[in-house]
Amino acid sequence: MKVLTEELRFSTRGEIDLVDITRDIEEIVEKSEIKNGQVLVFVPGATGAIVTIEHENGLLEDFKRVLRKLVPRGAGYKHDIIDNNAHSHLRASLLGSSLVLPIVEGKVVRGIWQQIFFVELDVRPRRRRLVVQIMGD
Repeated sequence: MKVLTEELRFSTRGEIDLVDITRDIEEIVEKSEIKNGQVLVFVPGATGAIVTIEHENGLLEDFKRVLRKLVPRGAGYKHDIIDNNAHSHLRASLLGSSLVLPIVEGKVVRGIWQQIFFVELDVRPRRRRLVVQIMGD
């Protein structure tokens, strides 16, 4: 079994910025030459998340609206006393900081409309780093 770990770095525009990283992840998997296994995408941070969703503008806007409705900004959270971004942490906890996808015959397995997105949940633009680890043969 081989294990390869890479980093993916990029900048975001701030609260609920959706960054399509599908092609980046597929390129890292192709470069690894691992034919069968798994790819893990992990956000080392408490205000970012990884999701799969269709890359369609209406759906992406719906996704943002749902996040705002489920966990509204400024709803009296105790953490806001410290940092004023409790909603960012709560949204990230609900969505999740990692995603594991299978690799079969050298390709990431995903549905035809299923794209991989990083979701920036902090209130300000950030410089982000993702850890991408590929395991397999």
